Amino acid sequence: MPRDEIFGQLPDGRDVRLLTIGAAPGPVAEVLTLGATVHRLLVTCGDGERRNVVLGHPDVEERLASGDYVGGTIGRYANRIAAGRFTLDGRDVEVGTNDRGNSLHGGPDGFHARLWDVVSHEADEVVLSLVSPDGDQGFPGEVRVSVRYRVEGEVVGVTMEATTDAATVVNLTNHAYLNLDGEGAGTVDGHELTVEADEFTPVDATGIPLGDHAPVAGTPFDLRAPALLGPVVRTEHPQIADAKGIDHNYVVQGSGLRRAAVLTSRATRTSAEVWTDQPGLQVYTANGLDGTRRGTGGGRYRQGDGVALEPQLFPDSPNRPEWPSAVLRPGETYVARLQWRFVLSSTT
Repeated sequence: MPRDEIFGQLPDGRDVRLLTIGAAPGPVAEVLTLGATVHRLLVTCGDGERRNVVLGHPDVEERLASGDYVGGTIGRYANRIAAGRFTLDGRDVEVGTNDRGNSLHGGPDGFHARLWDVVSHEADEVVLSLVSPDGDQGFPGEVRVSVRYRVEGEVVGVTMEATTDAATVVNLTNHAYLNLDGEGAGTVDGHELTVEADEFTPVDATGIPLGDHAPVAGTPFDLRAPALLGPVVRTEHPQIADAKGIDHNYVVQGSGLRRAAVLTSRATRTSAEVWTDQPGLQVYTANGLDGTRRGTGGGRYRQGDGVALEPQLFPDSPNRPEWPSAVLRPGETYVARLQWRFVLSSTT
């Protein structure tokens, strides 16, 4: 039987469950019902050692206090909406703001902080669901969401679906922070990152797109060939300096389910490929981790201790009709797919 145990309790007494899928020597994922969160992800690395390769918090209290979205399912709208305002079918919509005057990751009370229901739990798969009522954080329509985590071979797949009873906007992602040296091993400065994108989205000081996308060529954002993260996040490019690292959308080449990024640790001889069917990939180099919050291994997380590779629609798309639409209407089903494919590196 797959493991199902009590992780802790919310302040109102409701239980938070920890659900395990997968089996060694393949990936084993521990998923929390709080936030439909990837709590731990154990993989056999290229050096033969098994490691937890995602950041996480040790208990419910730490997770609720954290503002870093560690491992959580993000919604209703991942990334930012400028000033928390947009127009939908001629109607002005105002949603909750929580980041420098903008709405970030669903607003003050996003999906990452909700208790999800367990639909099913098997040895290699768990499905969680959530009902977001009409007016939740200001968003119109009752939205029903499901997240399916499945382990197959060396692949961990995430499928997010949503339906609505009224026109609304939806943009879901997972906010796992990867560290292929292992959780608590320090920074990912020595990791190499490749992103399959010719363009990125420059942003203002609050993370809102300045205009259209821009070529990565000739900038530190050019990750079309593997690049060490440490030197990249320490360049003097004004976009990186303002964000204290990378916190930017990349326009992923191609369409359909395809590889968007590859993260590699030469130290553990392990790579994680990120596959997605979404048009964008938000790369976030954990610029805001400041030692305040504790990790599952007992240490405190600091800047650069992981990297989040978040497939999604582009930031502020509800205000950018020329970009792929975030609008979901009754009778339609929103679907977003994400895969982490773990491969052993031939490098030493």
